[in-house]
Amino acid sequence: MSLVGKKFPSIEVDAISEMGDNLKINILEEATKNNKKVLLFWYPKDFTFVCPTELHAFQAALPEFEKRNTIVIGASCDTNEVHFAWLNTPKDNGGIEGVTYPILADTNRNLSNILGILDIESTSYSDETDSIIVEGSNVTYRATYLIDETGKIFHESVNDMPLGRNVKEFLRLVDAYTHVQEKGEVCPANWEDGKEAMTADRISTAEYLSAN
Repeated sequence: MSLVGKKFPSIEVDAISEMGDNLKINILEEATKNNKKVLLFWYPKDFTFVCPTELHAFQAALPEFEKRNTIVIGASCDTNEVHFAWLNTPKDNGGIEGVTYPILADTNRNLSNILGILDIESTSYSDETDSIIVEGSNVTYRATYLIDETGKIFHESVNDMPLGRNVKEFLRLVDAYTHVQEKGEVCPANWEDGKEAMTADRISTAEYLSAN
């Protein structure tokens, strides 16, 4: 069920800084208290394959997000200790050394469960062990959330495990949403910063279509 247009869940999650400091982060408060947008991206596992390429890609684009008043935060279900080990592994050995934004450690899966982004194929009850048995990896898909300064989610997307994200698209979405906020216009297909937007009426749409 889509969360777009709703407030991001207010829940505190363990996290770690680049220096190894253990943190508690509430994404909703990061947005509202700092009056900033937040990009939260989830990845399946530390020490895997597509994941480090994404973490480095978001790091490379970090100055561009900062220019746009946007905080970047990574997240997975790994522990802070595993995150820190990965942060201390060189890039040429598959590590994420050099990443400076915080990374959530949703080890109890409270937030990822609320968001509905865990890879769970099915659950069943075992009489023998008196427990719930989960089929699936129970780690997160590549989910991405863009949250505005009021805590409202204005974009969400979820990729399957093998599909890495295009970081430039999230910059474009932040630009588009900021344009809507500042100009009160709407952004047509393939809009990029500096291009013509539209007012939300039939005449403006007709004029845009005839010109493009």
